[in-house]
Amino acid sequence: MELIKTILSSQLDDSFFSTTRLGSTVENSNVSATVAQIIADVQKDGDAAIKNYASRFDKASPDSLLISKEDLQHAKDELQKNNPELYKSLCLSRDLAMEFAAKQKDCFTDFECELRPGLITGQKTIPVERAGIYVPAGRFPLLSSVIMCLTPAKAAGCTETVLCTPPRPHPANPALPYADTGIMAAAAICGADKVFACGGAQAIAAMAYGTQSIPRCDVIAGPGNKFVAEAKRLVYGQCGIDMVAGPTEVFIIADETAHPAWVAADMLAQAEHDIDAQAVLVCQSTSFAEKVKAELAKQLETLATAQTAKESLNRHGCIIIEENLEKAALIANRKAPEHLELALDAGEMRDSLAKMVRNYGSLFIGHEAAEVLGDYAAGLNHTLPTSGSARFTGGLSVRVFLKTVTTLRAKGNAGDGYINSLKAANVLGTTEGLEGHAAAARIRL
Repeated sequence: MELIKTILSSQLDDSFFSTTRLGSTVENSNVSATVAQIIADVQKDGDAAIKNYASRFDKASPDSLLISKEDLQHAKDELQKNNPELYKSLCLSRDLAMEFAAKQKDCFTDFECELRPGLITGQKTIPVERAGIYVPAGRFPLLSSVIMCLTPAKAAGCTETVLCTPPRPHPANPALPYADTGIMAAAAICGADKVFACGGAQAIAAMAYGTQSIPRCDVIAGPGNKFVAEAKRLVYGQCGIDMVAGPTEVFIIADETAHPAWVAADMLAQAEHDIDAQAVLVCQSTSFAEKVKAELAKQLETLATAQTAKESLNRHGCIIIEENLEKAALIANRKAPEHLELALDAGEMRDSLAKMVRNYGSLFIGHEAAEVLGDYAAGLNHTLPTSGSARFTGGLSVRVFLKTVTTLRAKGNAGDGYINSLKAANVLGTTEGLEGHAAAARIRL
Protein backbone atom coordinates (compact mmCIF):
# COMPACT_ATOMS: atom_id res chain seq x y z
CA MET A 1 0.00 0.00 0.00
CA GLU A 2 1.27 3.45 -0.94
CA LEU A 3 2.25 5.52 2.11
CA ILE A 4 0.75 8.75 0.77
CA LYS A 5 -0.95 9.43 -2.54
CA THR A 6 0.33 11.85 -5.18
CA ILE A 7 -2.14 13.64 -7.43
CA LEU A 8 -2.17 16.47 -9.93
CA SER A 9 -3.92 19.67 -8.83
CA SER A 10 -6.32 19.22 -11.76
CA GLN A 11 -7.49 15.97 -10.16
CA LEU A 12 -8.64 17.61 -6.93
CA ASP A 13 -12.37 17.37 -6.34
CA ASP A 14 -14.78 18.72 -3.74
CA SER A 15 -14.02 15.87 -1.32
CA PHE A 16 -10.56 17.32 -0.70
CA PHE A 17 -12.11 20.52 0.61
CA SER A 18 -14.85 18.84 2.68
CA THR A 19 -14.92 18.16 6.43
CA THR A 20 -15.72 14.44 6.25
CA ARG A 21 -12.89 13.69 8.70
CA LEU A 22 -15.23 14.98 11.42
CA GLY A 23 -17.13 11.67 11.34
CA SER A 24 -20.38 10.29 9.97
CA THR A 25 -23.80 11.82 10.57
CA VAL A 26 -24.83 8.83 12.68
CA GLU A 27 -21.65 8.97 14.79
CA ASN A 28 -21.99 12.71 15.33
CA SER A 29 -25.65 12.29 16.28
CA ASN A 30 -24.76 9.66 18.89
CA VAL A 31 -22.00 11.85 20.33
CA SER A 32 -24.37 14.81 20.51
CA ALA A 33 -27.04 12.80 22.33
CA THR A 34 -24.51 11.46 24.84
CA VAL A 35 -23.08 14.89 25.53
CA ALA A 36 -26.52 16.48 25.84
CA GLN A 37 -27.36 13.95 28.56
CA ILE A 38 -24.10 14.66 30.41
CA ILE A 39 -24.80 18.39 30.33
CA ALA A 40 -28.33 17.86 31.61
CA ASP A 41 -27.07 15.66 34.46
CA VAL A 42 -24.47 18.25 35.52
CA GLN A 43 -27.07 21.02 35.40
CA LYS A 44 -29.38 18.94 37.60
CA ASP A 45 -26.99 17.25 40.04
CA GLY A 46 -23.81 19.36 39.96
CA ASP A 47 -20.84 17.82 41.74
CA ALA A 48 -22.67 14.51 42.24
CA ALA A 49 -22.99 14.07 38.46
CA ILE A 50 -19.31 14.89 37.96
CA LYS A 51 -18.27 12.28 40.54
CA ASN A 52 -20.58 9.72 38.94
CA TYR A 53 -19.05 10.24 35.50
CA ALA A 54 -15.55 10.22 36.99
CA SER A 55 -16.21 6.76 38.48
CA ARG A 56 -17.33 5.56 35.03
CA PHE A 57 -14.80 7.17 32.70
CA ASP A 58 -11.75 8.44 34.61
CA LYS A 59 -8.77 6.90 36.37
CA ALA A 60 -9.87 8.34 39.73
CA SER A 61 -13.02 9.57 41.44
CA PRO A 62 -12.03 11.81 44.38
CA ASP A 63 -14.48 12.97 47.03
CA SER A 64 -13.87 16.63 46.19
CA LEU A 65 -12.79 18.50 43.07
CA LEU A 66 -10.60 21.49 43.96
CA ILE A 67 -6.89 20.60 43.89
CA SER A 68 -5.01 22.21 46.77
CA LYS A 69 -2.50 24.99 46.22
CA GLU A 70 0.00 22.87 48.12
CA ASP A 71 -0.31 19.99 45.63
CA LEU A 72 0.05 22.40 42.69
CA GLN A 73 3.14 24.02 44.18
CA HIS A 74 4.63 20.61 45.02
CA ALA A 75 4.16 19.47 41.41
CA LYS A 76 5.90 22.63 40.21
CA ASP A 77 8.78 22.23 42.67
CA GLU A 78 9.25 18.55 41.79
CA LEU A 79 9.33 19.34 38.09
CA GLN A 80 11.93 22.05 38.61
CA LYS A 81 14.07 19.68 40.66
CA ASN A 82 13.68 16.47 38.63
CA ASN A 83 13.35 17.82 35.09
CA PRO A 84 14.92 21.29 34.96
CA GLU A 85 15.06 21.34 31.13
CA LEU A 86 11.32 20.79 30.85
CA TYR A 87 10.71 23.36 33.58
CA LYS A 88 12.83 25.97 31.75
CA SER A 89 11.13 25.16 28.45
CA LEU A 90 7.68 25.65 29.97
CA CYS A 91 8.75 28.95 31.51
CA LEU A 92 10.19 30.18 28.19
CA SER A 93 7.03 29.16 26.37
CA ARG A 94 4.92 30.97 29.00
CA ASP A 95 7.03 34.14 28.79
CA LEU A 96 6.89 34.28 25.00
CA ALA A 97 3.16 33.59 24.92
CA MET A 98 2.52 36.25 27.56
CA GLU A 99 4.58 38.85 25.71
CA PHE A 100 2.77 38.12 22.45
CA ALA A 101 -0.69 38.19 24.09
CA ALA A 102 0.15 41.47 25.84
CA LYS A 103 1.16 42.92 22.46
CA GLN A 104 -2.17 41.79 21.06
CA LYS A 105 -4.03 43.50 23.89
CA ASP A 106 -2.20 46.75 23.19
CA CYS A 107 -3.92 46.80 19.78
CA PHE A 108 -7.32 47.20 21.44
CA THR A 109 -7.57 50.87 22.29
CA ASP A 110 -10.37 52.69 24.08
CA PHE A 111 -11.56 55.88 22.44
CA GLU A 112 -14.24 58.54 22.53
CA CYS A 113 -15.04 60.88 19.65
CA GLU A 114 -17.68 63.45 18.73
CA LEU A 115 -19.18 62.13 15.48
CA ARG A 116 -21.48 65.14 15.21
CA PRO A 117 -21.83 68.19 17.47
CA GLY A 118 -23.33 66.95 20.73
CA LEU A 119 -23.13 63.23 19.78
CA ILE A 120 -20.16 61.65 21.57
CA THR A 121 -19.50 57.97 20.92
CA GLY A 122 -16.92 55.67 22.45
CA GLN A 123 -15.50 52.19 22.71
CA LYS A 124 -14.13 50.25 25.67
CA THR A 125 -12.38 46.89 25.74
CA ILE A 126 -13.16 44.97 28.93
CA PRO A 127 -11.89 41.51 29.97
CA VAL A 128 -14.43 38.86 30.90
CA GLU A 129 -14.48 38.20 34.63
CA ARG A 130 -13.89 34.46 34.76
CA ALA A 131 -12.07 32.36 32.16
CA GLY A 132 -12.55 28.60 32.07
CA ILE A 133 -9.73 26.47 30.66
CA TYR A 134 -9.94 22.79 29.74
CA VAL A 135 -6.81 20.65 29.33
CA PRO A 136 -7.10 16.94 28.43
CA ALA A 137 -4.77 14.35 29.93
CA GLY A 138 -4.89 11.36 27.64
CA ARG A 139 -2.04 9.38 26.14
CA PHE A 140 0.08 12.55 25.91
CA PRO A 141 -0.99 15.19 28.48
CA LEU A 142 -0.86 18.55 26.72
CA LEU A 143 1.31 20.67 29.00
CA SER A 144 1.68 23.29 26.27
CA SER A 145 -2.10 23.75 26.10
CA VAL A 146 -2.04 24.93 29.71
CA ILE A 147 0.23 27.76 28.60
CA MET A 148 -1.60 28.53 25.36
CA CYS A 149 -4.96 28.87 27.10
CA LEU A 150 -4.01 30.48 30.41
CA THR A 151 -1.61 33.15 29.16
CA PRO A 152 -4.06 35.03 26.91
CA ALA A 153 -6.63 34.97 29.71
CA LYS A 154 -4.05 36.35 32.11
CA ALA A 155 -2.88 38.96 29.60
CA ALA A 156 -6.48 40.02 29.00
CA GLY A 157 -6.84 40.77 32.71
CA CYS A 158 -9.54 38.26 33.66
CA THR A 159 -10.43 38.48 37.35
CA GLU A 160 -10.17 34.71 37.80
CA THR A 161 -8.88 31.74 35.80
CA VAL A 162 -10.35 28.28 36.36
CA LEU A 163 -8.72 25.16 34.92
CA CYS A 164 -10.32 21.71 34.67
CA THR A 165 -8.39 18.57 33.81
CA PRO A 166 -9.18 14.84 34.31
CA PRO A 167 -8.59 13.37 37.78
CA ARG A 168 -5.71 11.09 38.63
CA PRO A 169 -5.14 9.01 41.81
CA HIS A 170 -3.66 11.06 44.64
CA PRO A 171 -0.37 9.47 45.81
CA ALA A 172 -1.23 9.96 49.49
CA ASN A 173 -5.01 9.69 49.67
CA PRO A 174 -7.36 8.50 46.88
CA ALA A 175 -10.18 10.60 48.33
CA LEU A 176 -8.29 13.82 47.56
CA PRO A 177 -8.45 15.54 44.14
CA TYR A 178 -5.36 15.26 42.00
CA ALA A 179 -4.39 15.41 38.32
CA ASP A 180 -1.53 14.75 35.95
CA THR A 181 1.53 16.18 37.68
CA GLY A 182 2.84 17.85 34.52
CA ILE A 183 -0.45 19.67 33.98
CA MET A 184 -0.55 20.70 37.65
CA ALA A 185 3.01 22.02 37.42
CA ALA A 186 2.25 23.95 34.23
CA ALA A 187 -0.90 25.39 35.84
CA ALA A 188 1.19 26.59 38.79
CA ILE A 189 3.84 28.04 36.47
CA CYS A 190 1.14 30.01 34.64
CA GLY A 191 -0.62 31.15 37.81
CA ALA A 192 -4.00 29.42 37.44
CA ASP A 193 -6.26 30.65 40.24
CA LYS A 194 -8.20 27.39 40.70
CA VAL A 195 -7.57 23.91 39.32
CA PHE A 196 -10.24 21.20 39.45
CA ALA A 197 -9.91 17.45 38.96
CA CYS A 198 -12.74 17.18 36.46
CA GLY A 199 -12.55 15.91 32.90
CA GLY A 200 -14.53 15.35 29.73
CA ALA A 201 -17.82 16.87 28.63
CA GLN A 202 -18.85 17.10 32.28
CA ALA A 203 -16.05 19.61 32.90
CA ILE A 204 -17.33 21.81 30.08
CA ALA A 205 -20.85 21.62 31.49
CA ALA A 206 -19.59 22.46 34.98
CA MET A 207 -17.73 25.55 33.79
CA ALA A 208 -20.68 26.65 31.65
CA TYR A 209 -23.39 26.31 34.30
CA GLY A 210 -21.50 26.15 37.59
CA THR A 211 -21.76 23.49 40.31
CA GLN A 212 -21.39 23.47 44.08
CA SER A 213 -17.59 23.47 43.64
CA ILE A 214 -16.82 24.76 40.15
CA PRO A 215 -17.78 28.37 39.45
CA ARG A 216 -19.63 29.40 36.32
CA CYS A 217 -17.25 30.79 33.69
CA ASP A 218 -17.85 33.49 31.09
CA VAL A 219 -15.63 31.98 28.39
CA ILE A 220 -14.34 28.41 27.98
CA ALA A 221 -11.21 27.62 25.95
CA GLY A 222 -9.06 24.59 25.38
CA PRO A 223 -8.69 21.39 23.32
CA GLY A 224 -10.34 18.03 23.80
CA ASN A 225 -11.81 14.97 22.11
CA LYS A 226 -15.05 14.88 20.13
CA PHE A 227 -17.14 14.79 23.33
CA VAL A 228 -15.44 17.89 24.69
CA ALA A 229 -15.79 19.64 21.33
CA GLU A 230 -19.49 18.79 21.17
CA ALA A 231 -20.00 19.97 24.74
CA LYS A 232 -18.47 23.33 23.86
CA ARG A 233 -20.74 23.59 20.85
CA LEU A 234 -23.83 22.84 22.93
CA VAL A 235 -23.07 25.26 25.77
CA TYR A 236 -22.21 28.15 23.45
CA GLY A 237 -24.59 30.98 24.26
CA GLN A 238 -24.63 30.05 27.93
CA CYS A 239 -21.00 31.17 27.81
CA GLY A 240 -18.47 32.05 25.14
CA ILE A 241 -16.07 29.50 23.66
CA ASP A 242 -12.83 29.79 21.73
CA MET A 243 -13.89 27.48 18.86
CA VAL A 244 -15.03 23.96 18.04
CA ALA A 245 -11.89 22.30 16.75
CA GLY A 246 -11.56 19.23 14.56
CA PRO A 247 -8.55 17.12 13.53
CA THR A 248 -5.29 19.01 13.08
CA GLU A 249 -3.93 20.01 9.65
CA VAL A 250 -0.80 21.24 7.92
CA PHE A 251 -0.62 22.51 4.33
CA ILE A 252 2.85 23.09 2.90
CA ILE A 253 3.62 24.97 -0.31
CA ALA A 254 7.18 24.14 -1.36
CA ASP A 255 9.41 24.95 -4.31
CA GLU A 256 12.66 23.27 -5.32
CA THR A 257 14.63 25.20 -2.65
CA ALA A 258 12.82 23.37 0.15
CA HIS A 259 14.56 20.66 2.18
CA PRO A 260 12.72 17.34 1.61
CA ALA A 261 13.75 16.11 5.07
CA TRP A 262 12.36 19.25 6.76
CA VAL A 263 9.13 19.09 4.78
CA ALA A 264 8.68 15.41 5.68
CA ALA A 265 9.39 16.13 9.34
CA ASP A 266 6.75 18.87 9.42
CA MET A 267 4.20 16.55 7.79
CA LEU A 268 4.90 13.82 10.34
CA ALA A 269 4.66 16.32 13.19
CA GLN A 270 0.99 16.76 12.28
CA ALA A 271 0.25 13.19 11.21
CA GLU A 272 1.36 11.76 14.56
CA HIS A 273 -1.41 13.63 16.38
CA ASP A 274 -4.31 11.51 15.23
CA ILE A 275 -5.30 9.10 12.46
CA ASP A 276 -7.71 11.81 11.28
CA ALA A 277 -4.99 14.48 11.10
CA GLN A 278 -4.18 15.73 7.62
CA ALA A 279 -0.77 16.58 6.15
CA VAL A 280 -0.79 18.08 2.65
CA LEU A 281 2.13 19.14 0.46
CA VAL A 282 1.88 21.11 -2.76
CA CYS A 283 5.09 21.04 -4.78
CA GLN A 284 6.13 21.70 -8.36
CA SER A 285 7.46 18.33 -9.53
CA THR A 286 7.09 14.59 -9.09
CA SER A 287 10.83 14.35 -8.47
CA PHE A 288 10.55 16.55 -5.37
CA ALA A 289 7.47 14.61 -4.28
CA GLU A 290 9.44 11.36 -4.49
CA LYS A 291 12.22 12.84 -2.36
CA VAL A 292 9.70 13.80 0.32
CA LYS A 293 8.11 10.34 0.18
CA ALA A 294 11.52 8.75 0.67
CA GLU A 295 12.13 10.98 3.67
CA LEU A 296 8.72 10.15 5.14
CA ALA A 297 9.50 6.44 4.93
CA LYS A 298 12.98 6.92 6.38
CA GLN A 299 11.84 9.05 9.33
CA LEU A 300 8.92 6.75 10.11
CA GLU A 301 11.39 3.93 10.79
CA THR A 302 12.52 5.61 14.01
CA LEU A 303 9.39 7.56 14.94
CA ALA A 304 7.76 6.33 18.15
CA THR A 305 4.34 7.41 16.89
CA ALA A 306 4.82 5.81 13.46
CA GLN A 307 1.68 3.67 13.55
CA THR A 308 -0.60 6.68 14.00
CA ALA A 309 1.35 8.81 11.54
CA LYS A 310 1.29 6.12 8.84
CA GLU A 311 -2.46 5.68 9.09
CA SER A 312 -3.01 9.43 9.02
CA LEU A 313 -0.86 9.85 5.91
CA ASN A 314 -2.56 6.94 4.20
CA ARG A 315 -6.10 8.05 5.04
CA HIS A 316 -5.94 11.79 4.65
CA GLY A 317 -2.49 12.91 3.53
CA CYS A 318 -1.59 13.79 -0.05
CA ILE A 319 1.06 15.38 -2.21
CA ILE A 320 -0.31 17.66 -4.90
CA ILE A 321 1.69 18.51 -8.01
CA GLU A 322 1.18 22.09 -9.18
CA GLU A 323 3.92 23.88 -11.09
CA ASN A 324 2.28 27.31 -10.68
CA LEU A 325 2.71 28.31 -7.04
CA GLU A 326 0.14 31.08 -7.34
CA LYS A 327 -2.43 28.38 -8.15
CA ALA A 328 -1.16 26.53 -5.08
CA ALA A 329 -1.99 29.61 -3.02
CA LEU A 330 -5.53 29.60 -4.42
CA ILE A 331 -5.89 25.94 -3.40
CA ALA A 332 -4.70 26.86 0.09
CA ASN A 333 -7.22 29.70 0.30
CA ARG A 334 -10.05 27.32 -0.54
CA LYS A 335 -8.75 24.65 1.85
CA ALA A 336 -8.28 27.19 4.69
CA PRO A 337 -5.84 25.00 6.67
CA GLU A 338 -4.99 25.26 10.34
CA HIS A 339 -1.25 25.59 9.64
CA LEU A 340 0.08 26.94 6.35
CA GLU A 341 3.80 26.78 5.52
CA LEU A 342 5.59 28.56 2.68
CA ALA A 343 8.75 26.48 2.24
CA LEU A 344 10.59 28.78 -0.16
CA ASP A 345 13.73 30.87 -0.09
CA ALA A 346 13.27 34.56 0.63
CA GLY A 347 12.40 36.52 -2.47
CA GLU A 348 9.70 37.94 -4.70
CA MET A 349 7.72 34.71 -5.06
CA ARG A 350 7.59 34.03 -1.32
CA ASP A 351 6.55 37.62 -0.65
CA SER A 352 3.85 37.37 -3.31
CA LEU A 353 2.46 34.14 -1.87
CA ALA A 354 2.46 35.57 1.65
CA LYS A 355 0.23 38.37 0.37
CA MET A 356 -2.01 36.08 -1.67
CA VAL A 357 -2.88 33.58 1.05
CA ARG A 358 -5.60 34.73 3.42
CA ASN A 359 -7.34 31.70 4.92
CA TYR A 360 -5.21 29.99 7.58
CA GLY A 361 -4.87 29.69 11.35
CA SER A 362 -1.15 30.56 11.39
CA LEU A 363 1.23 31.24 8.53
CA PHE A 364 4.85 30.03 8.68
CA ILE A 365 7.08 31.88 6.23
CA GLY A 366 10.35 30.33 5.06
CA HIS A 367 12.28 27.14 5.70
CA GLU A 368 13.35 28.08 9.25
CA ALA A 369 9.82 28.91 10.43
CA ALA A 370 8.97 25.39 11.58
CA GLU A 371 5.35 24.86 12.55
CA VAL A 372 6.52 23.16 15.75
CA LEU A 373 7.82 26.54 16.96
CA GLY A 374 4.26 27.84 16.77
CA ASP A 375 3.14 24.80 18.75
CA TYR A 376 5.52 25.37 21.61
CA ALA A 377 7.85 28.32 21.85
CA ALA A 378 7.45 31.29 19.54
CA GLY A 379 4.78 33.34 21.30
CA LEU A 380 2.05 32.34 18.83
CA ASN A 381 -0.97 30.44 20.12
CA HIS A 382 -1.31 26.88 18.91
CA THR A 383 -5.08 26.66 19.39
CA LEU A 384 -6.17 27.32 15.81
CA PRO A 385 -9.21 26.92 13.52
CA THR A 386 -9.54 23.63 11.62
CA SER A 387 -11.83 22.03 9.04
CA GLY A 388 -12.07 25.15 6.91
CA SER A 389 -13.14 27.46 9.72
CA ALA A 390 -10.07 29.62 9.07
CA ARG A 391 -12.24 31.17 6.35
CA PHE A 392 -14.07 33.14 9.05
CA THR A 393 -12.10 33.05 12.28
CA GLY A 394 -8.60 33.17 13.68
CA GLY A 395 -7.09 31.18 16.52
CA LEU A 396 -7.24 31.54 20.27
CA SER A 397 -5.89 34.92 21.32
CA VAL A 398 -6.32 37.57 23.96
CA ARG A 399 -9.35 38.70 21.92
CA VAL A 400 -11.33 35.64 23.11
CA PHE A 401 -11.18 36.91 26.67
CA LEU A 402 -12.00 40.53 25.81
CA LYS A 403 -15.30 42.13 24.91
CA THR A 404 -15.61 45.37 23.00
CA VAL A 405 -18.46 47.54 24.27
CA THR A 406 -19.67 50.95 23.18
CA THR A 407 -20.63 54.13 25.01
CA LEU A 408 -22.69 57.19 24.16
CA ARG A 409 -22.74 60.66 25.66
CA ALA A 410 -24.85 63.51 24.33
CA LYS A 411 -24.96 67.26 24.83
CA GLY A 412 -28.19 68.94 23.75
CA ASN A 413 -26.76 72.43 23.66
CA ALA A 414 -23.65 71.60 21.64
CA GLY A 415 -25.05 71.92 18.13
CA ASP A 416 -27.44 70.38 15.64
CA GLY A 417 -25.84 66.91 15.52
CA TYR A 418 -27.75 65.72 18.60
CA ILE A 419 -31.03 67.26 17.37
CA ASN A 420 -30.70 65.75 13.88
CA SER A 421 -30.13 62.29 15.34
CA LEU A 422 -33.23 62.61 17.54
CA LYS A 423 -35.28 63.64 14.51
CA ALA A 424 -33.96 60.68 12.51
CA ALA A 425 -34.72 58.32 15.41
CA ASN A 426 -38.28 59.67 15.55
CA VAL A 427 -38.80 59.06 11.83
CA LEU A 428 -37.30 55.57 11.90
CA GLY A 429 -39.24 54.52 15.02
CA THR A 430 -42.51 55.73 13.50
CA THR A 431 -41.78 53.97 10.20
CA GLU A 432 -41.11 50.67 11.96
CA GLY A 433 -44.29 50.97 14.02
CA LEU A 434 -42.39 51.30 17.29
CA GLU A 435 -44.16 54.35 18.68
CA GLY A 436 -42.50 54.04 22.08
CA HIS A 437 -39.12 54.43 20.40
CA ALA A 438 -40.32 57.44 18.45
CA ALA A 439 -41.83 59.03 21.54
CA ALA A 440 -38.57 58.58 23.50
CA ALA A 441 -36.85 60.62 20.79
CA ARG A 442 -39.59 63.27 20.44
CA ILE A 443 -39.78 63.95 24.16
CA ARG A 444 -36.21 65.23 24.03
CA LEU A 445 -36.79 67.56 21.07
